Amino acid sequence: MNALKALHAEQDQAVWLDFVARGFIAKGELKALVERDGLRGVTSNPAIFEKAIGHSDEYDASLKAVMEQGDSRVIDLYEGMAVEDIQNAADVLRPVYEASDGADGYVSLEVSPYLALDTEATLAEARRLHQAVSRDNLMVKVPATPKGIPAIRQLTAEGISINVTLLFSQVEYEKVARAFVEGLEARAKAGHDVSRIASVASFFISRIDSLVDKLLDEKIAAANDPATKAALESLKGKVAIANAKLAYQRYKAIFAEATWTALAEKGAKGQRLLWASTGTKNKAYSDVLYVEELIGPNTVNTMPPATMDAFRDHGQVRATIEEDLDGARAVMSALDKAGIDIEAVARQLVDEGVQLFIDAADKLLGAVAGKRAALLGHRLNGQSFATAEDLEKATAEVVESWRASGAIRRLWAHDRTVWSGADEDKWLGWLRIVEDEREKAGQYAEFSAWVKGRGFSDAVVLGMGGSSLGPEVLSLTYGNRDGFPRLRILDSTHPDEVRAVEAAVDLPNTLFIVASKSGSTLEPNVFRDYFLGRMKEVVGDRAGSHFVAITDPGSAMEQAAKDDRFEKIFHGVPQIGGRYSVLSAFGLVPAAAIGIDVAEFLDCARTMVRSCGPAVPPSENPGVRLGALLGTAALQGRDKVTLVASPGIASFGGWAEQLIAESTGKQGKGLIPIDGEPADVPAAYGHDRVFVYLRLDGHAVTQQDEALRSLEREGHPVVRISLDKVEQLPQEFFRFEMATAVAGAVLGINPFDQPDVEASKVETKKLFSAAEESGSLPAEAPLYEDEGIALYADLANAEALGPAADGLDPALHAHLGRLKAGDYLALLAYLPRSEANHAVLQEGRLAVRDARHVATCLEFGPRFLHSTGQAYKGGPDTGVFLQITAEPTADLAIPGRKLGFATVVAAQARGDFSVLAERGRRALRVHIKGDLDAGLKRVAAALKAAIG
Repeated sequence: MNALKALHAEQDQAVWLDFVARGFIAKGELKALVERDGLRGVTSNPAIFEKAIGHSDEYDASLKAVMEQGDSRVIDLYEGMAVEDIQNAADVLRPVYEASDGADGYVSLEVSPYLALDTEATLAEARRLHQAVSRDNLMVKVPATPKGIPAIRQLTAEGISINVTLLFSQVEYEKVARAFVEGLEARAKAGHDVSRIASVASFFISRIDSLVDKLLDEKIAAANDPATKAALESLKGKVAIANAKLAYQRYKAIFAEATWTALAEKGAKGQRLLWASTGTKNKAYSDVLYVEELIGPNTVNTMPPATMDAFRDHGQVRATIEEDLDGARAVMSALDKAGIDIEAVARQLVDEGVQLFIDAADKLLGAVAGKRAALLGHRLNGQSFATAEDLEKATAEVVESWRASGAIRRLWAHDRTVWSGADEDKWLGWLRIVEDEREKAGQYAEFSAWVKGRGFSDAVVLGMGGSSLGPEVLSLTYGNRDGFPRLRILDSTHPDEVRAVEAAVDLPNTLFIVASKSGSTLEPNVFRDYFLGRMKEVVGDRAGSHFVAITDPGSAMEQAAKDDRFEKIFHGVPQIGGRYSVLSAFGLVPAAAIGIDVAEFLDCARTMVRSCGPAVPPSENPGVRLGALLGTAALQGRDKVTLVASPGIASFGGWAEQLIAESTGKQGKGLIPIDGEPADVPAAYGHDRVFVYLRLDGHAVTQQDEALRSLEREGHPVVRISLDKVEQLPQEFFRFEMATAVAGAVLGINPFDQPDVEASKVETKKLFSAAEESGSLPAEAPLYEDEGIALYADLANAEALGPAADGLDPALHAHLGRLKAGDYLALLAYLPRSEANHAVLQEGRLAVRDARHVATCLEFGPRFLHSTGQAYKGGPDTGVFLQITAEPTADLAIPGRKLGFATVVAAQARGDFSVLAERGRRALRVHIKGDLDAGLKRVAAALKAAIG
């Protein structure tokens, strides 16, 4: 009989193995230990699984087989492997379990260390793991934290065998033991069998000496008296064993009490002390120290393989657990007199132990995430970063801080302290929307079939901001599909643009999708009023059958849709803001209307959702990594996020622009997204940029590739995101939503409110209401006026421009002269968003960029009010704004309103300009009179002249 086997045969101490791995079980090595050495149990923990899964290829075939059946969450992939290993190990040990009548033969699986401070979550996880493993000889490991002890009591009462882990303190051990007894008492009182429940209390040994020896060394270094030094030196390597021996005495006392005796008469098995962390860390000590000195009946020693080999080779078996108890008490007394509090040591070790397991779990899940990404290959959009060393280092620090604080798990748990601690927790419905909507895919398929069956030639989304920009991306990216209508977007109140949409469609064959979360937003309401009135003129009482609504439950829009007998009403989610809503009904209804398979669309998005999930550590989490980079870059002064995309997915920039700007631009902070600037030579740019390049592989433009390579060589930060095909764009919606939320946290703001958008809405409503009362907007006094243009500014801006405001050219020269390094120019055109108008202003925009090396924005109102307008007013005061307005060719009446669309758009422009002035922004308005084309060319020429 070897020494290992003798421990149980001669001393009634069970030997357990602190190790598990797939190959170890499959090759019969675990079974050999049972047969040869009398092994009676196995323990696992995150660190063990991290070594097994993260540092070998033993699990790759299993992972591949699972992934071939479809994508899975990282946590599910890990748990699938871990549960299978635990089941296989439990089956090997089943004969021991049966032969010992359930006293031994257990395999332990730990609840997630992330839950160590949450009783209810620990309970739920323990129950779930117990059910998943489905083996009688499973012990679920629960840490002996203050929140863990109530869980131990409850789980025991429920009949789940528990391995209590991370015990260092005698005081805490007694709490654990009594929790176990109380749990059994509760179970017995409920009339349940208590004889098939086992438990161990895992006392960690070597870690105590490692910390105490370090504290003793500090005391020795500070002592002057040789006798004191010698006394302190004599305690080294003694405390852990002394502490354990005295804990064993507490065990004997507790399990001799009358309460326990009554339970034992009902067949209850005592909770054994288990000596864990018995591998010797100090090479000066015997490699079997923590086995030889802690041998006694009704105990367990769980050993790592190396310690097991060492004890088998040269271990000495004798009863030691109660040897020299007076000496053990003397050691603990001397430690206390030396000023070292063993309870404080224990608390520190529990905290460190939890963190060590968290660190191991992070590494483990990171390894699984990496293997999953590799198996997905081109099905998962790629992401890479090229940054200077200082930005790379600062970003890495943010990523590590997110890991250490568990921020990604807290984010998914709706913890508002990830951000500003305001009401962020109320706006996180977008995290689960893909899973929730996937369950409704059949309803979207039915709607799609209905649209096709009606034979609509056109579909028009009537909305603003997030309600329109997401559908616009889908329309321009996915295009027209046979049998389905063409999708158009109306998000401008300019009467010329409203007329243009009406002229482009065949009203009797058009479906209108009215999209408004609140149901009270001005623009969707006037769009609905106008087109519903027109449809009634064309089809009469059947007008409502040409309309569907997307709105939050209980909104005014929902009631109006019912009153007007809309064909369908789809509900949004109140916990999702408009700009985060593209993967909800606000994006999916238009998608279904044009024949996009919503189930496939969401399945694609889910690939990225899972990649950004709570179990994916920040270093492997694409959304966290992108957000950390953007937020960190902004703090370093690179706050202009320049979006470059392959032509086939170029429209994505407009959606990302509103998401980023409206979410982060507030409290004087924020990211300023730059969309629509073609990538150019490095000399065109300042040092305030981050470039994000969405590259559609196989459809990329050589000029873009070369431009981005040049920018990278010159030290500009470049993020490359690669898509294998257009249909993988849904992944980017979620990646950018997560990245924006993370960037907001890095900046220290709430990324889910939009205070300055609301300010513009209030000002617009005030102006429009007053105009309806008086019959027109109030008159304005221009700074300058001629036959073609008029200039307007508030008092502060007028004074800043001074005499230069006496003419368009000098005014623009002075206005652009206010641009400094790190500033940006924003052209805000309240004009029809036509290709011709865009081209003229784009030319002037790029001329300013190239000459002044500043970022430039070209926006059309009023649609930008619900997106970049937030950053322009609430973000950093680095914008120079040129608002451009013009008289429409003719007004367009709105049913039920005294005034038409011309007054609406004019009120919006004035409201926008008023809030810019109120915020102290550098702003000038140019109003074009008469011929728009001529006036616009004149403005563009003046822009170019101003920087000449």
